[in-house]
Amino acid sequence: MLLETLSVARDFGRVHEITSILIRYGFGDLVQRLGIAGIVERAGHVLHWHEIDELTTMEPPERVRRVLEEMGPTFVKLGQIFATRPDLFSPPWIAEFEKLQDQARPAPIDKIMAQLREDLGADPETVFALFDKTPLAAASIGQVHKAFLEDGTPVIVKIRRPGIRAVVEADLRLLNQLAEIAAKELKDLRRYSPQDIVRQFTLSMRRELDLAIEGRNSERMRTNFRNHRTIVIPKVYWEWTSERVNVQEFIVGISGHDMKALDQARLDRKKLAKAGADAVLKMILEDGFFHADPHPGNCFFLEQNRIAFIDFGMVGRLSEERRNQVINLLHGLVERDSDLVVKILLRWADKSSNHYDNLIMEIDNFIDQYHDVPLKDLNMGELLINLTTLLRDHQLNLPADLTLLIKAFITLEGLGRQLDPNFNLVVAATPLLKRAFLQRYSPEFITRKGLKSVATLLEMLSGLPQDLHRILEDLRRGAVSVRLDITRPDWLGKELDRLVNRLSVSLVTASMIIGSSIVSTVEGGTSSFIGLTAFIGALFGGLWLLFSIWRSG
Repeated sequence: MLLETLSVARDFGRVHEITSILIRYGFGDLVQRLGIAGIVERAGHVLHWHEIDELTTMEPPERVRRVLEEMGPTFVKLGQIFATRPDLFSPPWIAEFEKLQDQARPAPIDKIMAQLREDLGADPETVFALFDKTPLAAASIGQVHKAFLEDGTPVIVKIRRPGIRAVVEADLRLLNQLAEIAAKELKDLRRYSPQDIVRQFTLSMRRELDLAIEGRNSERMRTNFRNHRTIVIPKVYWEWTSERVNVQEFIVGISGHDMKALDQARLDRKKLAKAGADAVLKMILEDGFFHADPHPGNCFFLEQNRIAFIDFGMVGRLSEERRNQVINLLHGLVERDSDLVVKILLRWADKSSNHYDNLIMEIDNFIDQYHDVPLKDLNMGELLINLTTLLRDHQLNLPADLTLLIKAFITLEGLGRQLDPNFNLVVAATPLLKRAFLQRYSPEFITRKGLKSVATLLEMLSGLPQDLHRILEDLRRGAVSVRLDITRPDWLGKELDRLVNRLSVSLVTASMIIGSSIVSTVEGGTSSFIGLTAFIGALFGGLWLLFSIWRSG
């Protein structure tokens, strides 16, 4: 029961608030099925079952989005994570989740200044030459103020909302318990792996609460683009950056939303689209560390056709093996290699080859749609959305890092087309894909991979004597156990049953033959009759056994 798993009594107030919102939007049945209603009422809270909002006439995706908005910042962030999972949700749901805006009223300035004083170790007015108390923007986790350093350098000061960690941690505890209940009680939700989604979300939220992590992400990205003149990443001022405050370089440029100002500044839209695409593709294919949400609000356009990326609270990471898989997948889609695409998808979904035949037929039909379409006319966003829809139909889920990757591709293509209607992500990605594909066969890559394999082999060999010694010791003590786990198919069970039946008939037949022979030697009419009857029964049993063996081939 939820009552037994909640660790802190103060969470009941939050449970009551969430439950009331769900009931008001017509999700009372869900509350009942999760078993929350009785728990809340036993805790002394009253639920108003008849106060159902008229908004229940809305379509389910919109109702869920409204519920998340009312529940507060944690659940708004959860909805934004849902917007990155096209493998779990259909386009109407994704469209609603994308409407969730992380906006909030500014926190009281006296609380902001008091917390900032603690983090800086001095009054903000003494640390900065000028600190603007009017925020530039306010979100659920933090808000941004403009300031100037002593030398006149403009900076932004991002400050975490006072008390927000306690609220978020309480919500995360509740989400974790609800996910466990949903996985046990609601079969329809089980395949979506609610506990995995909440686990991923919890890690994401805790990273976002730590503004120093965002600073490290920004510095890593700045290092990756140190030799690229067209890409600007803001500098982090670490002497004033900590868990609750982040001080970065102030970027002076044109917002990615302001296309009119872009034209007035006479910047080249095509060059900007190409530069942005090249930058994000480099992050994904070469660095394995990418901006997970490169939407127009996180981009500024600067003079000389440069682009500045900001807000690295949400980033994606890809291992070298995963990058190779992504390159193979994109290469397979562009080159119409359905067999390669299916193998990678099944590996990602952690499914066996039992799905192979059905999936390859679907992928063949899917790729065939684009058979005669020139590369310049391929829409990468549409292609990836259709691919994730196909996976969803087959109940195949993607790992979290790949859903962020797909989201980044779709967002990037949208930004590119906003800048240049003729922009095509497939055309932009093809040269980089070919270069990345060929680099895997370069002497440097092969040497590095070979050395890594040799190092792994040497490490295994060096530990072999200790492993053998341990096994021998366990054998000597009789501590070795063997576990045999065989999944029994239906046909195997039927065959075993048939074999056991034949063996039983054989034993009974043999017993009857021996028994009738012994009884026949005894003098008397009754004994002779019993012996003859048993012998005839044994004869029929033997004939049936021979016939069944002959019929089975």
